[in-house]
Amino acid sequence: MEFFGLSETAFRLGLFASIFLIMAILETWLPRRKRRFTRGQRWTTNIGILVSDFLAVSAVTFVIPLTAVITAFWASANGWGLLNILDLPLWLEWLIAIIVLDWVIWAQHLITHKVPILWRLHRVHHSDVEMDATTAVRFHPLEIIFSIFVKSAAILVLGPAAAAVVVFEALVNGSAIFNHANFNLPRPLDIIVRAVFVTPDMHRVHHSVHRHETDSNYGFFLSIWDRIFNTYVPQPQDGHDEMEIGLAEWQDDAPTRFTWAISFPFRNPPHTPSEQSKAAMTEQPQSQDQ
Repeated sequence: MEFFGLSETAFRLGLFASIFLIMAILETWLPRRKRRFTRGQRWTTNIGILVSDFLAVSAVTFVIPLTAVITAFWASANGWGLLNILDLPLWLEWLIAIIVLDWVIWAQHLITHKVPILWRLHRVHHSDVEMDATTAVRFHPLEIIFSIFVKSAAILVLGPAAAAVVVFEALVNGSAIFNHANFNLPRPLDIIVRAVFVTPDMHRVHHSVHRHETDSNYGFFLSIWDRIFNTYVPQPQDGHDEMEIGLAEWQDDAPTRFTWAISFPFRNPPHTPSEQSKAAMTEQPQSQDQ
């Protein structure tokens, strides 16, 4: 499968690298928030996690050849999925595929906040004490593998074309880099863009230390789902300049270390954001380096 004369892998990698480079430049020229830590340690850790994700997924798919795109090819060849049954115009099939798969990712994200064992993995992402383009790739390898199975199951039910899946994943990955980026999108433009798409200011609320804000703004690409399901919070209560990002229990430099981040799911009680306030009332404060 080729896109603009490039293989699927080259297309996705090239788009990812291009968007990342643009966001990194904008973060340097137009920063939204002052940095608490230098880029060096955090970027090394977050990119190290990305490399770990690639290695883990490669190992799993070597044993079980399962990816979203492979599943889409299989579903098409075997007539699985709603879109392989219905005779719809190509443009409508693609539109439905992108919208439905984006909702699936939104729902998966919400569930990772509500189920303790999944939050144990997802909190690696939320433990980042700063938020920039590299935060978009700070997902524990086990969460990435879980996501592959979720997307593959959705694709079996929906039956989108493999090309549509490639484009969707490129859109979601690119938008994640964009909405995690630490650059100043002018407020009037932010208001216009967030009417349809998730913006950095919108998603930053989700990375707040406050529970009611962490339990909001789950979208990565389209902003409509949080409005529809009443999980939308427009602005952080402490303001974008003063708000604390990350997990309230770990506000030191521990989350900037690779070994700490990779081992984090296997240590400490896996309280979901909804349980943390109650836990704070019943448990003694823990050392931040535990």
